[in-house]
This record gives sequence, structure tokens and C-alpha cells, in this order.
Amino acid sequence: MSESIINKVTESGIITLNLETYLPVETITVFDIKDYLFMGLILKEKDFRQSLKELDTNQYQNKIVAVTCSADAIIPLWAYMLISSILQPVANSIIYGNEEEAQKKTLIKNIQKINPSEFTDKRVVVKGCGEISIPEEAYFEITNILRPVAKSIMFGEPCSTVPIYKKIN
Repeated sequence: MSESIINKVTESGIITLNLETYLPVETITVFDIKDYLFMGLILKEKDFRQSLKELDTNQYQNKIVAVTCSADAIIPLWAYMLISSILQPVANSIIYGNEEEAQKKTLIKNIQKINPSEFTDKRVVVKGCGEISIPEEAYFEITNILRPVAKSIMFGEPCSTVPIYKKIN
């Protein structure tokens, strides 16, 4: 008398969406403007421009570059534009902020690339626990993308979920 084990989760048609898969895979490199300031505090235009002309941009090749200033200095707005114009041809992307902010912004950008039609009338569980901490904004963003198309949205694991949304027909 052999009873076969039935995986009810697999048969349910639930799609599990793990937001960790949308984290950036590229290296994030920080460009700290502080390193280009006179005495770490003052931006001298001529020296700043010269330093950027001599910058070895190979270190930013195909990377996400987080542009920040860790010094308490007033940076003229044109300086950010100049940095961007130099890094844009080589970097994968350039983001204003520190490394953590760049990771978060890239995650959100990757989530926004999701094709919502793949989830039309589907039951979706957004995975809640994982190896890596996912920022709250990501859960907010995925809900905004799924809500118009999904049959239902849940949070957690397929075996134990918190209902978030259910389409009423």
C-alpha cells in the first residue's frame, strides 16, 4: 500500500518571486568627491577639472558608480555634471549616493524592468525571508507592479503566507 506524496504547493500554480534575484550583480564602486578637494574641503575648479582629466576611468569600467562626498563641503552643482560626463561612457550606471543607496536604487530599477504581463491572473508569493536583507522600498515597488495584473499577492513562503491582495471578480 504505497501512497504517493503530493506537493500541493507545486500543484497550486503559485509563483514565488524572490527579490534577491533583482539585486545588482555588478560591482559598486564609490567615487568620493572628497578625494578631489583642496584640503578635503574646497573645490578649486581648475584643479578639480585637471584631476578629472587625469582620472583613470578603467577602474569604473562596467561598474555601478556611487558618486558621493563624505566631506562636509559645499559642492557646486556643475561638479556633479562634470563627474557624470566623464564616467558615463565607461560605467554601467552612475548613481548619486553612497554604496548602500546605489544598491537600493539599482534594485528598484531592476524591479521596474519586470514585465507585469508575466503575472497576469497569477497567484504570486513575494518571498519574505532570505540570505540578504531587502529594503522596504522593494516590497512597495513590487506590489505597485503586481497589483494591477495579479490574481493574488501574498508575502512569505508558499507554505505560510500573509495575504496582501486578492482580485475580486
